[in-house]
Formats: sequence, C-alpha cells, structure tokens
Amino acid sequence: MENARLTASAPALWRSARPAERLSCATGAVLILSGLAHLLVFAVDGGPWEGPVSWRKPVTFGLSFGLTLITVAWVTSYLRMGTRTRTALLVLFAADCVLEVGGITLQAWRRVPSHLNMETGFDSAVSMSLAVGGGILVVLLSAFAVASFRHRPGGPTGMPLALRSGFAILLVALASGAAMIARGVFLTRTGHQESAYGSTAPLKPLHGVSLHAVLVLPALAWLMSRTSWGERTRQRVMTTAVGCYVVAVLGSGIWGIATY
Repeated sequence: MENARLTASAPALWRSARPAERLSCATGAVLILSGLAHLLVFAVDGGPWEGPVSWRKPVTFGLSFGLTLITVAWVTSYLRMGTRTRTALLVLFAADCVLEVGGITLQAWRRVPSHLNMETGFDSAVSMSLAVGGGILVVLLSAFAVASFRHRPGGPTGMPLALRSGFAILLVALASGAAMIARGVFLTRTGHQESAYGSTAPLKPLHGVSLHAVLVLPALAWLMSRTSWGERTRQRVMTTAVGCYVVAVLGSGIWGIATY
C-alpha cells in the first residue's frame, strides 16, 4: 500500500483518498484561492500591507491555513491511528480552518482588526471565536503529534523522522501562537490596545518558520523516495535537513526573544 502511494499519480491518489481527505484538500484549495483573491484585492484597493488592519491578513492566513490543511490531510495518512479517529480530527480541523480564515476575512472587509479587538460586542465575539478556534487547533494538531510518537509512522525511508520532527516543531509554532494571543489579550485587558496589536511582531518569524516544518520535511522524504539514492543516504540527508530546520527555528526564536 505504501509503495503504491509512492508511485501513484496525483489523479490516482485523489481517487483512492478517503472522503475526509478529499474534503480537507478541497477546503484547503478554497482557502488558498481566497488568499490569492485577496492579493488581487490588495493590488486594486491598496492600503498598508503591515498593521492590524490590512489585506495582508486574509492573504497570508488564507494561503497558510489552506496549505496547512492540505498538508495535514496528506501527512496524517502515514500515521498509525484509527480511521474513525483520524476522520473526526480531520473534519474538525477543516471546519476550524474555515472559522479562522472566515473571521479574519470578515474583519478585513469591515476594515477593523480581527485579533485582540474588543471595541464593540460584535468585534469581541469575533476575536474570542478566533481565540477559541486557535485553542481547538492546538488540541487537534497535538493529537496528531502524539499519534506520530506513539507508533512509528509508515512511509519511505526518512518519512518517520520527517513526520515526528515536523510535528514536534509544529508544537513550537502552536506555543508561539498561544504566547502571542496571551500577551495581546493581557495588554488589551489592561488598557493598552495599540501595544497589543504590535506585541505579536517579535514572535511572528518563529511562528511562521516552525509552522510549515510538517510540510517541508515530509515533502523532502517523498521527493527522495523518487530518486535512486540508497536508504542510508536518504536517512543522512533527512537527519541533516532536520538539524538545519532546528537551527532555523532556534535562530528565529532567539531573534524574537531579543526584540520582544
């Protein structure tokens, strides 16, 4: 089965995918298209790219959440966990991604900040729903991370290390995201609204770099499986790649702490 996955074409993989995987990939594609569409909106409408109110947020969140959703649907197929459990987690994850991107996009069109915005009752409801959605993301992705360590994942040479390392680094992204929200909420509640909007900037590089390790490392393992390299060579390359990624995460973390 795993060897068939390595040699199958994209259409064949789509036909053999389970309904939850198809739903997740289709939803992720829609979120990516939403991000690209808002890039066009930014090109036409203009305005600042940085700051709490800009078209950057629906662009970057649409692209990032869409790519992450498709990635999770793919990489979790290598995890050894119950089919029903994985299906339930994937469906919930897809719904949560839609909630997050939808709330951010709505507020962008309303020309108000999406996160940490307590100006009105409606803004507070949106902000809190995004915070709760973020908490749900942490729980769901942590469940996949635990599954990757409980049982050795399947896949070609290097894939088990790639998955375990990718999910471990992903937990760093979740922790940094939670830290940004917690710091921002604290400043908002203590009357420092403007400071709250700017407080997330130092941790954004760490959050961004660590978020996509779960795509980059497994993708490398998959690409190497299509070469003539021996298993020992592929394992060494993967070990080196993991080491380089860890250095990048540490570097962005040190930079964030130094500028916090």
